[in-house]
Amino acid sequence: MMYLRLTSLSTLLFLGVFACSGQQPAVEPTPTTPISKPKDLGWTFASTPVWADEFDYEGLPDSQKWGYDLGGSGWGNNELQYYTNSEKNAHVANGKLYITALKEAKEGKSYTSARVISKGKGDFLYGRFEIKAKLPKGRGTWPAIWMLPTDWAYGGWPNSGEIDIMEHVGYDPNVVHISTHSLAYYFKINTQKTAKRKLDNVFDEFHTYRVDWTPYAIRGYIDDAFIFEFVNEGKTFAEWPFDKRFHLLLNVAVGGDWGGAKGIDDAIFPTSMEVDYVRVYPMIEK
Repeated sequence: MMYLRLTSLSTLLFLGVFACSGQQPAVEPTPTTPISKPKDLGWTFASTPVWADEFDYEGLPDSQKWGYDLGGSGWGNNELQYYTNSEKNAHVANGKLYITALKEAKEGKSYTSARVISKGKGDFLYGRFEIKAKLPKGRGTWPAIWMLPTDWAYGGWPNSGEIDIMEHVGYDPNVVHISTHSLAYYFKINTQKTAKRKLDNVFDEFHTYRVDWTPYAIRGYIDDAFIFEFVNEGKTFAEWPFDKRFHLLLNVAVGGDWGGAKGIDDAIFPTSMEVDYVRVYPMIEK
């Protein structure tokens, strides 16, 4: 889920975090300090999750595990929804989390939705992240399962990185994207590390979306099929900021620079992303 779309790199570096999350960015480091290139030690992951939500309850998402990003700022992508913490937009029932976009006026926006986050309640450095989900259908939707840095140690977006476990835009049905973004490799300069795969029935069936994150690489899988790999080149944080804590985000955006590129079909609302489970397995150190 592209975090920002700003007009200049200098503005991007200074305002990244402040503009979208209300946090003042720290002094921006410069990507001059090399990092050592790790060897692939063949890391494995525990068989039992260290953090999970099976959604085996009713009502709002578990407040011990999830918070919310709120508001209608456009989120750097000219998105059209207002994110709420209302049960209308995020609720758990029948063993699933439903993130629902509505055609509903709020605070000058014509749509509402939800963006639930694990920040401060589930923050992770390395691990296996697996989410089983069914995607919303319809032109104008932009669901995402993704990760952002918790501490923004390298400064505002894209300096501190982004990991997109799953992205989909409704006007391109069944095509699912896995990507990473960093200062050297991100969409604004058309260098992002990304892969896509066309699936059957992402709207009617559940699929598993997974990232395995180690010091050596970030690898992406759909239904256990290997789709994506970005290897740590051992250069600087500009290439690899992925040595700090990240947290999870689940959301359904409406419109925006990518999601709304072909317009919005208002007949689709309400429309929901259904999440069967979220599981995080720790990496076993070697």
